[in-house]
Amino acid sequence: MKSIVASVGTGTPVIVLNGHLDVVPGLPEDFEPHTEDGKLFGRGSYDMLGAVASMMVLMAELAKTAPACNVVLTLVPDEESGGEAGTGHLVKRGFVGDIAICGEPTNLNIAIQAKGILQLIVKVPGVAAHGSRPWLGRNAIFQALESYRTIASLNVFEESTPFFDRPSLNLAKISAGKVFNQVPDSCVMGIDIRYLPGQNPDELLNRIRTSLPDAEIYVHLQGSPVDTPPDNVWVRKLRRYAKTDFFGQDGSADTRFYAEQGVPAVEFGPSGANHHGPDEYVEIRSLFEYKEILKKFISNIKDDEDEI
Repeated sequence: MKSIVASVGTGTPVIVLNGHLDVVPGLPEDFEPHTEDGKLFGRGSYDMLGAVASMMVLMAELAKTAPACNVVLTLVPDEESGGEAGTGHLVKRGFVGDIAICGEPTNLNIAIQAKGILQLIVKVPGVAAHGSRPWLGRNAIFQALESYRTIASLNVFEESTPFFDRPSLNLAKISAGKVFNQVPDSCVMGIDIRYLPGQNPDELLNRIRTSLPDAEIYVHLQGSPVDTPPDNVWVRKLRRYAKTDFFGQDGSADTRFYAEQGVPAVEFGPSGANHHGPDEYVEIRSLFEYKEILKKFISNIKDDEDEI
């Protein structure tokens, strides 16, 4: 997979603008863009090709009059599938800065927190028996559902923060059974947990394993949460020009790769609705507003720092 990196200006601070070019699957008609009532419809218009277009236009404008800082645009191919080969790879190679702005859809608000990811494969045993005599076996599907309820009952899923009511717990996949006339002796669940900033994923995993001593549990994917300080000087300056609120994202984005390296990272993007769903759209006017906010932020990056 290939990423695109472009930069303009020199010196400090280094501002990273990050966007992903990949989109989730959709129906054929989702890939036929059209405009209506000031909205651009189409798969990826909101998440997040609209923001990418605004960033590209901004970079072209900045190239005419270089800013008093270094602006780095990184466009990556794989955020929707995990980001390891895109932003993850670039961050490991040193493409970081004093602040990273990922153009995820936020309706012109600024996400300074995001939940972490803990995706688990849980294999629950049962006892096989003839399907006509299920009482002679132990149905692994039923056992798995009970195991899921046990996980859901853990008090860690009742914790909250100022930005989040609770962690997220989703039974995403389940697989069991070979034939109709046999009680399944094994069931495999795929569980997607989005834990809160401040929660420890290792402790969470240990709690789950302790509560399910008979199950085999493997980590499929783990990703760090984002907890960017709201009083960071660059974050505060961005908020000044955006004139908007801070919030927390339930989902995960490439901000996590920057956060893992101690780089203040935020999600900030244009307005729209229905990303990953039917009738996805971005508000065309917000694309221009978004570009102008970023331009003012960058053009005035060294002005009035003591007043922020």
